[in-house]
Amino acid sequence: MEARRRLGEFLKTRRSHLRPEDVGLATYGDRRRVPGLRREELARLAGVSAPYYSRLEQGQSANASPEVLDALAGALRLDDAERRHLHDLAAGARRPAPRRRPAAERVTPAVRQLLAALGDVPVVVLGRFSDVLAWNAAGHALFAGHLPPDAPEGPGPRPNMARLVFLDPHTRELYADWPAKARAVVATLRMASGRYPDDPRPAALVGELSVRSTEFAAWWADQRVKAGGSAVHEMHHPLVGPMTVTHQALLTESAQHVVVATTEPGSSSHAAMTLLTHTTATARRTLPARG
Repeated sequence: MEARRRLGEFLKTRRSHLRPEDVGLATYGDRRRVPGLRREELARLAGVSAPYYSRLEQGQSANASPEVLDALAGALRLDDAERRHLHDLAAGARRPAPRRRPAAERVTPAVRQLLAALGDVPVVVLGRFSDVLAWNAAGHALFAGHLPPDAPEGPGPRPNMARLVFLDPHTRELYADWPAKARAVVATLRMASGRYPDDPRPAALVGELSVRSTEFAAWWADQRVKAGGSAVHEMHHPLVGPMTVTHQALLTESAQHVVVATTEPGSSSHAAMTLLTHTTATARRTLPARG
């Protein structure tokens, strides 16, 4: 039932964002009690019956075919990521409840080799729901230099990038356009939660962030989704100042994201990044050995 409810909420929210004029419907000045399209209007655009669509939106049905889902996606003007999310939600609503808790996520030897090979290029490996599974020295220095270097491997809970972006002042100050970064984090987390509806971890994370951040709660309710990829961010690092940094998320076969941060060669941002990585490497070499 939870999966059906999430499918219905997504349909309802996306419907509320569409105005009649967006899809060429004449309203003749009639007064509307709710924002966006009416259920029967969307059903007509998708070529399905209004009662059937109402059952989907109310979480009373889970038998939508791929063809119906594509028709609804077209009527709702969904982009490719939103269309995939809709199909993921519908697939989750059809599956029986799982009997076992999902296995803990681990970084493969191949990904660890990639971390080492990239050397001075900042890299962070994120799990399905933005847990930091690993980082190299440069990635730690860029994204979370205020945390212990071994935090992803330590005995306590791993750092979580969504939690850091919304609840950690240091991380928030890294981004000149923090709202854009934060919205992207929410959209990526929602995409992942739809892809893995049987995993209990995102529900706990979403609940915590919704209670502790009014911004997260508002943006989560907006039902936007994002499939990762690349983005350019203006970052202001406390050690080296402003940088324009491209974040590229590479998806592994284990559904983990290898986030690589790069700067334009020859730019002031590249010089700042080089200074950061060299300063970090020097500091690590001068640290006394543990034990």
